[in-house]
Amino acid sequence: MEKLLDLMENNATLTSKEIALMLSKEEGDIKEMIRKLEDEGVILGYKTIIDWDKTEREYVNALIEVKVMPQRDDGFDKIAEKIQNYPEIKGLYLMSGGFDFTVLIEGKTMKEVAYFVAKKLAPVEYVTATATHFVLKTYKDKGVIYNAPKKDPRDISCI
Repeated sequence: MEKLLDLMENNATLTSKEIALMLSKEEGDIKEMIRKLEDEGVILGYKTIIDWDKTEREYVNALIEVKVMPQRDDGFDKIAEKIQNYPEIKGLYLMSGGFDFTVLIEGKTMKEVAYFVAKKLAPVEYVTATATHFVLKTYKDKGVIYNAPKKDPRDISCI
């Protein structure tokens, strides 16, 4: 199952037929395995990685460190439930270190992100501090290197 997940994580466009060939399994078995993994919540969705800097879309990404006062009996979970429901938030992680959460956010402008932090995130109950860091350039995301030089498929130097 781990090989199946690795294949799918690295290339979600693979068909069940292609995966079956790679894993020496029957296509029907692969389809059933994928359906079961989706039903169990192991596979949560399928995404395409896009280099938005090569499009006309205007946006800004930010990482926001959030310090909170954990709630008795619920720890960080209840606070995370409140924060994660904002559509602007693309990622939410419980962290070790000086801050408790890292929030990934996308907005149209820096001002829009600042407004979100000031008017929506900072006022959340038990949030005690935030620190916003704007992403200036993306070099690598989800294992994909942006603007990587094209490799010549005939190059055998890495074999």
